[in-house]
Amino acid sequence: MGVMLRSKGFIIGNCNYLILRRHDKMEELSVDIERKVGALLDAGYYSNKSEVIKNAVISLFRENAELNVAVAIELYMKGEVSLSKAAEIAGVTTIEFKEILGKRGFTREIEARPAEEMDAKLRKYL
Repeated sequence: MGVMLRSKGFIIGNCNYLILRRHDKMEELSVDIERKVGALLDAGYYSNKSEVIKNAVISLFRENAELNVAVAIELYMKGEVSLSKAAEIAGVTTIEFKEILGKRGFTREIEARPAEEMDAKLRKYL
């Protein structure tokens, strides 16, 4: 027998049954999406599934600005994009992106040349 789940004192149901029902819902959703994609292809809106997926992902990012920020942070933290490129991906200014990083607890490490080297270059140009 499966585990019973409780929420605010009420028994929700058998855990195994809930997982099975959730799995069925996911399968129903997958079948529904496949059917819709097939209809779009049959109607000539798209020539292949890749185009449908590409358009869906573009729409997803257009409708959910937070996803753009999450992607920008992830790419920046991996070192795959610069700070300014990450800000562009997030749809904010570089200063705003720095603030977002700070609010989320990220710190930036800045590499600098030794002061003596920088002073020597400055004297060279003055």
